[in-house]
Amino acid sequence: MTNTQRVNIGKQHPAAYKALIALSAEVEGKAAAAGLDPLLVELLKIRASQINGCAYCLRMHTRDALKKGESPDRIAVLPAWEETGYFSETDRAAFRLTEAITRVSDGHVSDEDYGAAAGVLTAEQVSAVAWLATVMNAFNRVAITSRYPVGD
Repeated sequence: MTNTQRVNIGKQHPAAYKALIALSAEVEGKAAAAGLDPLLVELLKIRASQINGCAYCLRMHTRDALKKGESPDRIAVLPAWEETGYFSETDRAAFRLTEAITRVSDGHVSDEDYGAAAGVLTAEQVSAVAWLATVMNAFNRVAITSRYPVGD
């Protein structure tokens, strides 16, 4: 990390940041209405933040997940979710879609990844996961661009 001072873009344009927060609240409501477990929602946020390397969001959502009762073991093995027995079929489908959306520059969201998720999740859940990933990626980019402090 460099010592270059950064503009906090959320503070520079607070109305835009408030709109992102409002969008996040809307998406979380839709995820709950679609029947997605609140712990899964936190794990999806953590997974996107792991891929993007956003320390600020990782710290925040790991703490949130633990407060909600998530297992430290599940959080610890999240980067290797495919290799564990900790996660349900629904969890796995949501992780796969979240990863594909987060890594969109690596070849878009393939029909294979989308189909795997759609084969397990309802249309409402697919949409909620896609919106969760979209919003989390936006928050990661705000925090990374602004270099939100972690551990200072």
